[in-house]
Amino acid sequence: MSTENEGTNEGTPVPPAPSAPPVPVESSSAATPQTPAPDAGAPTTPLPQTPPAAPVAPAAPVGDWPPPAAPQQAPAAAEGDWPPPTAPQAAPAAPAAPAAPDGWQNPPATPLYAEADAGTHAYGDGGAAGATGAYGDAGMGGAGGAGGADGLAWGASYQQPAPKPGRGGRGGLVAAVLVAALVAGGLGGGLGYTLAKNDDNTGSTTVSASTSGGDVKRAAGSVAAVAEAALPSTVTIEAESSSGEGGTGTGFVFDTQGHIVTNNHVVADAVDGGKVTATFPSGKKYDAEVVGHAQGYDVAVIKLKNAPSDLKPLTLGDSDKVAVGDSTIAIGAPFGLSNTVTTGIISAKNRPVASSDGSGSSSSYMSALQTDASINPGNSGGPLLDAQGNVIGINSAIQSTGSGGLGGTSQSGSIGLGFAIPINQAKYVAQQLIKTGEPVYAKIGASVSLEDSTGGAKITDQGSGGSSAVESGGPADKAGLKPGDVITKLDDTVIDSGPTLIGEIWTHQPGDKVTITYERDGKTRTVELTLGSRTGDN
Repeated sequence: MSTENEGTNEGTPVPPAPSAPPVPVESSSAATPQTPAPDAGAPTTPLPQTPPAAPVAPAAPVGDWPPPAAPQQAPAAAEGDWPPPTAPQAAPAAPAAPAAPDGWQNPPATPLYAEADAGTHAYGDGGAAGATGAYGDAGMGGAGGAGGADGLAWGASYQQPAPKPGRGGRGGLVAAVLVAALVAGGLGGGLGYTLAKNDDNTGSTTVSASTSGGDVKRAAGSVAAVAEAALPSTVTIEAESSSGEGGTGTGFVFDTQGHIVTNNHVVADAVDGGKVTATFPSGKKYDAEVVGHAQGYDVAVIKLKNAPSDLKPLTLGDSDKVAVGDSTIAIGAPFGLSNTVTTGIISAKNRPVASSDGSGSSSSYMSALQTDASINPGNSGGPLLDAQGNVIGINSAIQSTGSGGLGGTSQSGSIGLGFAIPINQAKYVAQQLIKTGEPVYAKIGASVSLEDSTGGAKITDQGSGGSSAVESGGPADKAGLKPGDVITKLDDTVIDSGPTLIGEIWTHQPGDKVTITYERDGKTRTVELTLGSRTGDN
């Protein structure tokens, strides 16, 4: 635990082939040569008789389209047939297909639909689909079919049309499409101009988008609303020792007198002759002094010099009523980025945490609220809020992958495991610091091993400095506890180690009665005791 602690565009699709293929031509060993079809709308004249034999159509080379067709007899037109049958024509040799440019499939000769009493119309593609690009779609629409172009009807034998001035092959089709598009554009423009002119006295036909999205209304319980209300009462703290060393943390307004609550490790460097400043989101900066600090609890109180009269303390919640899954909002200055708001949930309660103040000389113990809200170095001392904006904890520590476990000093970032001191405990400590400048700790009057274990908190054989492990006349002594006893529960909380026991005891106040469950000689015993008190960190 550190104590702090986003494609490639595809090519434009090739237009699809015509939906109906040319009518297949039947092979015949005897066919009549064809004569040119009469122009549409011209009088029909009888066709001359043709010799009984005709040459067989040559095989089409690979890639020719349509293939040369064998001569055939044009059937008589039946009522309702479309297009009408045409007179037989001689099948010429298939022309060589023009070379296709890169990325384009060589299309067949443009098929045409024939109409009686009208010019033939070129078959056109309705539009090419847009190509998808990165960060948005860029679509390209295709041109519609162009009308009025001379051509051949489906079912007729292919015959290379005679070239006309200004038209030829695929270029003619493209030109026709372009002309059609320009005509359509001109029509649309003229129509728009006419409508605008005729409607000049009644208003424009153009519909403009609104220049305003309207007022944004946020629910009282939204993250934005909570942050808006809490940010003005949150400060960024800069603490500096007399030698110039220090760091950045966070704090929040505790009362109207100018008291700011934060972590002990945020201001520890400035306790002896150092300098402390507090900056509000408005940019106003105030000098401050350390009123009191509790290393064991990792809580400190500073007071603003020349505090403004319009301070608004944050509302304190009830950390005992917090449930796993409740929403959380953290405010702080991660890596010096002041006024940063992050969100998450309560991911665990009563999490035993032992953290260092960064010097490695002392540790803090807490039965913490665990949250997955992003907390980083610089968030320390900031408020952890519930969905209503009440303070439920003080952000104090994070689990870091670079620290090798709880209690390290790594400055690695958040991995979704942050820990906050429950506000019910922090409130009691802050009030004591404001009143006397000294912290008051609850105790049982016995020394326990701080080694990691899962069996419980074992009372050591000897206390620090050679003193007795069980304080004479203290709560443990009066309850009959002895060195070697292993405490496994405090009330209903399972105790798995010495740090867990200490953190749990410090969630109580001196004078509280608790039930201790312990093991001795393989037997489980239970005893009730009244917690004592200790003033100061030493």
